[in-house]
Parts: sequence; C-alpha cells; structure tokens
Amino acid sequence: MRHILTIALLLAAAPASAETLIVGNKGENTVSFIDLASGKELARSASGANPHEVALSPDGTRAAVVNYGGSAIDVYAVPGGERLATWDISPNARPHGLLWLGDGRLVATAEGSKTLVVIDGADGRVVRSIPTGAEGSHMVAVHPSRPRAYTANMKSGSASVVDLESGRTIGHLAAGREAEGIALTPDGKQLWISSRGSNEVHVYDTETEKLVRRIEAGPFPLRIAISPDGKEAVTSNLEAGTLGVYSVATGRLERTVPVSGTADAMQVTILFRPDGKRLYVAETGRNMVAELEWPGGKVLRRIPVGVNGDGLGWSPVGAE
Repeated sequence: MRHILTIALLLAAAPASAETLIVGNKGENTVSFIDLASGKELARSASGANPHEVALSPDGTRAAVVNYGGSAIDVYAVPGGERLATWDISPNARPHGLLWLGDGRLVATAEGSKTLVVIDGADGRVVRSIPTGAEGSHMVAVHPSRPRAYTANMKSGSASVVDLESGRTIGHLAAGREAEGIALTPDGKQLWISSRGSNEVHVYDTETEKLVRRIEAGPFPLRIAISPDGKEAVTSNLEAGTLGVYSVATGRLERTVPVSGTADAMQVTILFRPDGKRLYVAETGRNMVAELEWPGGKVLRRIPVGVNGDGLGWSPVGAE
C-alpha cells in the first residue's frame, strides 16, 4: 500500500511531460526508455539474456529488469537508461515475475529453481530464497497490507501462497491449465488468476483462500491486470488481440476491446498508468507498445520499441 501511495504522490507532483515507459526487448537483449510526452526513445541500453519483466523503485528513479535467460537482474537509471548494476541471484535461475516493494525489497519468481526470491533493493543481496513447491512459477503479486505473495505456476496450473515473514509456501490454489497472469485488487481482498491453457480466470478470496468464481475468458489470456480504482479486471488475449474487461464486483464480461486484432501481433503484457487513465499494451510481435485511453479503450498511438518488446514499467520521472 505504501508503494501505491508513493507513486500517487509522485504522479500528482510531476509535470504532465515527466513520464518514462521502460520496455524489456527480449528479442535483442536491450531495454528501451521512452519519453511518453513525445513518444521518442530516450535511450536503448544493453541487458543480460532475455530481458523481461520490469519493476520500478518506489521513487521511480531506478528500473530493475530480469534476465529470464540467466540468473541476474539489471538495474538502470531512469530516465537516462545507464546500467547501474547487475545483481547475480544465483543459484536462483530464470527470474521472470518482478515487483519492487514500498519497503525497498524486490521479489522475483525464479522458474529454473522453483523459488520466490527476496532481494535487498539497495545492494542486490539475496535476502531469502523460498521454494514455491510448484513448476513454472512465472508471475508474482504481493498483498498491499499483509506479508503474502502469490505466484502463478504455469506447469502446475496453480498459484502458490507464500508467507514472506516465515519464508514458507503455505498453500496452493487450483487455477486451471497454464496459469500465467496474476493480480490482486487494490484492497487486497481478491486474487485474480488467468490461465492461458484453459481460457479461464479464477478469483479467490484472500482471507479464506476460497474460490469466489470461475470465469470463461477470451482466447489465450496471458496477462491480467486490475484497474487502479479496483472496478475492472482486464485480460490480454493473445490469440484474438483483444482485451477482456470484467467487473470485479460481479465477474461479468463488460466489454471486449480490440487492440492488436491478430495473434501474430503477440499481444502480451498490459500495464495501467497509476491514475487509471492510460493502459499500455505490448504488441511483442510488432515491436510496438499500444497506448490506450482508459476506460474508453481507444488506441491513441503505437510507440516503436526494440525487437520483441514485452515487459513494461512506468515511472513518473522523465526527461527535463
């Protein structure tokens, strides 16, 4: 919750032009830094193997990017893109999902070692490696007010429930085939998991860990995000190139938003601007990021990025 409040304060204080979009270009091992006022690339920096998910420090001045093809995390200055450090997290391997918490720690899934890794955001030291007890732990969500993390486990078709205080995995939630997308509502009361192999979404009550509802979703829903106001859940449906928009209150499909329109665009990552007025959608196969007005869903522009740009991060810190 502190992280959300920090970003909100930074957003309110920043001029309209002071925003940077950070994109992990997994097809060429680079990271793009985009000035959102102009849509122009400020820098493109070298990275480790297969850069993927992106996380911003609480003050927005540093971006961490996982090396999904290795055992490290690169850290960059925002907005200039200078690589400040490379943190070796081995023997944890193939880090993917990544979040930078308000207390300065980072959490990362590590598929190759079946672990959730807790990292000191000051020096990159691995604080703790927690076995998830599942195969293919891919994405991660962290409760806003409780020491709980949840990993989406593609090969196990589940979400692991991890106690960050004790450093133990304390449960598993069934989530269909190839569970990949995962998101918590802003109040932390519901966990939403999208499963690309069975085209469905599972919603759990985080207090009871009981299933609230199962929802039929669009084709191949790789990612899921909750709007900052907590009213809508959005899936990124790769095979249709659309977004499915669901009511958090009822679970009903409210509308389908066309974005890429075809599977070859490889529409993957989705990211809300913290004020909820913009949604960024990675069109990985087209080397583009679509910027949508929200809640209307109109595509305002497409921003060129590097080869197979996928992981997305937003910072209120921009070019002067």
